Amino acid sequence: MFSDSKFAPLRKGLLEFVVLRIVGGDQVYVPDILKRLAGTVFATQEGTLYPLLSKLRRELLVDYEWRESEFGPPRKYYRLTESGLQQLAQLDDYWQRINQTLARLGPAQTGSPHA
Repeated sequence: MFSDSKFAPLRKGLLEFVVLRIVGGDQVYVPDILKRLAGTVFATQEGTLYPLLSKLRRELLVDYEWRESEFGPPRKYYRLTESGLQQLAQLDDYWQRINQTLARLGPAQTGSPHA
């Protein structure tokens, strides 16, 4: 069995993809993103999510706007930019090609002469 640390690099890259997908659906507030990720293999904390969103903003993939809140101070809502929408479409396409390739390759055969 593999340890979770073995999958950390893969998870990190996929987390960016997953966050782009969540933000691509609508303008979202960080606690809403965290709630969507909770209970999944991508569950994370603010200390991971805010730096990722900052990185995506520097790359011009996401932007945000401040909105007044009836529950306290204004809230920052994130949305994808045009570049972010294009990046998400490219990632979705790439993910589909990966899945198709894995399905075509099928499960590893134990006991085969090439194993």
